[in-house]
Amino acid sequence: MKTNPGLFFEDYSVGQVVNHAVPRTIGTGERALYHALYPSRHALFSSDVFAQSCGLPSSPIDDLAAFHVIFGKSVPDISLNAIANLGYAEAQWILPVYPGDTLNSRSTIIGLKQNSNGKTGIVWVRTEGFNQSKKKVIEFVRWVMVRKRDFVTPAPKAVIPKLKNVVSSKDLVLPNGFNFNSYNFDLSGSSYIFEDYTIGEIIDHVDGVTVSEAEHMMATRMWQNTAKVHFNTQARPDGVRLIYGGHVMSMARALSFNGLGNAQMIVAINSGAHVNPCFAGDTIYAWSEVVDCADTSEPSVGALRLRLVATKGEAGVLKTEDGRYHDDVLLDLDYWVFIPK
Repeated sequence: MKTNPGLFFEDYSVGQVVNHAVPRTIGTGERALYHALYPSRHALFSSDVFAQSCGLPSSPIDDLAAFHVIFGKSVPDISLNAIANLGYAEAQWILPVYPGDTLNSRSTIIGLKQNSNGKTGIVWVRTEGFNQSKKKVIEFVRWVMVRKRDFVTPAPKAVIPKLKNVVSSKDLVLPNGFNFNSYNFDLSGSSYIFEDYTIGEIIDHVDGVTVSEAEHMMATRMWQNTAKVHFNTQARPDGVRLIYGGHVMSMARALSFNGLGNAQMIVAINSGAHVNPCFAGDTIYAWSEVVDCADTSEPSVGALRLRLVATKGEAGVLKTEDGRYHDDVLLDLDYWVFIPK
């Protein structure tokens, strides 16, 4: 048998290292298609001249585009037989990714726990992405619910990794030479800086986008994400293709420009959860809460910790009285960004 049916829950073991195929050279086409799929307008990722004014050699690929490429590399080995990708933690962007860079990735299994139904289990992995110089550009932990091949196979010993609740602001990585000393607020499209945001502030990003099958299929194929639930209607009992959670993440991040136009660079994800499924025809809105703020080693650059919520409903609505996520909420993402001071 030369085809790959994908790994099932019982095929994983804690400590197992998986090197992922296939290396991917990033071109400017990825940026153009990313900006066509999402209403992404952050100037740092749109203009070489603007990026150079911020101390970078040229405009990098959008942070989440780089994330999706590395994520997609891991799918055939980690989540081909997944029911759902559940969450993220300890994500950090170490180096910007530029057109011409070649990316590859590897994952280490750090946790396993069979679910009580005996039909599925949770797999925790730490995935690292590297460029052609073997320098790490990104790393993150995610956990995914994976089908078992054989329901009667004994469950492995449960190992649940201890993960940080928050990436410390002291560990955020500033790219070499990065600064906002010559920042052009007219060209960025926003006048709001670090000092204009208050902890606890809620920002309604106002705009909404209705998700279609066509754009989702194009995006998921671009990231070479082969998870069956995103393509094959027979892979889910309801016969409906599940929208890739990263598609929701990128849409919400792009919508956040309206209110956070100067939040130029994502540098860490503290935690993230795809709390309800998204399907074609759903209209995505977004709102943010300012959770924390911190100085960096560069006086012109501040760090904001934000909670980004993608929803089909109202801004500010997150959980019900019993502590459960509201049915309208699609994504709850806690992350750090760099913004001018």
